[in-house]
Amino acid sequence: MRLGSWILITSLSVIFAGCKDLKLVTKTENTYTPANFGGSQDTLNSATTSWNHFFKDQNLITLIDTALKNNQELNIMMQEINIAKAEVRAKKGEYLPTANLQVGAGVDKVGRYTRNGSLEANNEIAPGKEFPEPMSDLLVGVNASWEIDIWRKLRNSRDAAANRYLASIEGKNFMVTHLVSEIANSYYELVALDNKMEILNQTIEIQSDALQIVKMQKTAGMVSELAVKKFEAEVLKNQSHLYYIRQSIIEAENRINFLVGRFPQPVQRNSANFTELIPDTIYSGVPSQLLQNRPDIRKAELELVATKFDLKAARADFYPSLRLTAGAGFNAFNAQYFIKAPQSLIYNIAGDLIAPLINRNALKAKYFAASAKQIQAAYNYEKTILNGYIETVNTLSMISNLKKSYELKSQQVQALTQSITISTNLFSNARADYMEVLMTQRDAVESKFELIEMKQQQLSSWISMYQTLGGGWK
Repeated sequence: MRLGSWILITSLSVIFAGCKDLKLVTKTENTYTPANFGGSQDTLNSATTSWNHFFKDQNLITLIDTALKNNQELNIMMQEINIAKAEVRAKKGEYLPTANLQVGAGVDKVGRYTRNGSLEANNEIAPGKEFPEPMSDLLVGVNASWEIDIWRKLRNSRDAAANRYLASIEGKNFMVTHLVSEIANSYYELVALDNKMEILNQTIEIQSDALQIVKMQKTAGMVSELAVKKFEAEVLKNQSHLYYIRQSIIEAENRINFLVGRFPQPVQRNSANFTELIPDTIYSGVPSQLLQNRPDIRKAELELVATKFDLKAARADFYPSLRLTAGAGFNAFNAQYFIKAPQSLIYNIAGDLIAPLINRNALKAKYFAASAKQIQAAYNYEKTILNGYIETVNTLSMISNLKKSYELKSQQVQALTQSITISTNLFSNARADYMEVLMTQRDAVESKFELIEMKQQQLSSWISMYQTLGGGWK
C-alpha cells in the first residue's frame, strides 16, 4: 500500500476451486487525511531537522548521544532487528534448492535361511568368489531437493518476513524518537527543579530576615508571640520543602542515568536563565508529511503489507505443490570398487505433486486467520494515522495556549514580587498586618513555582511537537 493522503483499507477473500465454503469477503473504506492542521499550508517541517541541531544545549546533546549508544532497551530492539533479518534469510532459503553430501558405511549379516541369505549362498559376487560374510556397505553421494514455487507461496512468505524486518527497523526508529523526547523532558525537569531550589532558598532568606524583624517588634511590644510563631512556622515549612525538592532532583538525575545506561551520578546541566528560555519556532508542515516522517505510521504500513503477503501464502496452501528430488553417488561393498564405474554408480531422480485432500479445514482456518490479521493490521494503520494527527493538533494548541498563559503568569509574578517589598515596608512601619506579609510572600513563592512549571510545560510541548511530527530518529 503506497503512502498517500488517504487510507484504503481492503481485505479480500476469494473462492478457491473445490472450496465452496470459502466465501468472498470485501471491506473497503476510505478515510481522507485533512489538508492542514487548522493553520497555514506551509510545508516547512521541523521533523526533518536532526536532533543534534534541534536542541541547542550541549549538555543535553551529550546525554542523548550517550543514550543512543548505551540504552539497554534500544540495544534489545537492535537484537530484535537482527532476529527479523535472520528470519528473512531463512525464508529466502526455503525456495532455493537444497543439496546434501552423504557419506555412509555399515555391515550387514543376513540369516542363511532367509530369502537374501539363500540368494547369497547360491550365487557368487564374482567368478569364483562367494559373498563375503558379513557384507560391508560403503556409500558416497549427493542428494538434492527443490520445491518449485509455482504459486509463489514461499516467495510471499519471504516478502512478508522482509516487510516485518523493515517494520522492526521503523519500530527502532520510533523508540529513538521516544528516547530523545524522554531524555529532553527529564533534563528540563531537572533544570526546573534547580530553579525551584534557588527560589526556595531566596524565599527562606527573605523570610528569615522578616522573622528577625518580627522578633524585634515583639520585644518592643508591637506584635504578639503569635506573629513570631507564624513567621517561624513559614520558614520551617519552606526549609522542610527543600528536602522534598532535593529528593526529586536525585530521582530526576537517576531517571536520566537509567536512560543513558549508566549508574547513578550527577548530571551535568545548565540551569541559568531557565525562565528566559525561548524555544525555537517549530514548523508542523502538512498532515500528509506524518506518513513519511512518523516511524510508528511507517511501521504500521509495513506490517499491513506483510499481512497481504501472508494472506497470499495461505491461499497458495490450497494448491498442489511440486517437489523435485535427485541424487547421485557411488555405492559398493568394498572401497576398491568405487572407481569401477558405471557398476558402482547410483543415481535417482523423482518428482512429487502433492495436493491437500483430507485436512482442508486446517488450511481454511489458517487462511481465515490470515485474512482477519490483514483487516486487523488495516485498522491499526488507520488508528495510528488518526492518533498522529490528533496528537499534532493537540500539541499545536497547547503551544499556543501556554505561550499566552506564560505571558500573563510572568506579569503576575512581577506584581507579587513587587508586593513583597511593599508589604514588608508597610509592616516595618506598622501600617500592615503580619498576615498580609505572610500571605504575600506565600503567594509570590507559589506564583514563581507555577511560572517555572509553566516554562517546563512550554518546553515539554515544544519537545512533544518535535516528536509527534516524527523528528528525532534520523
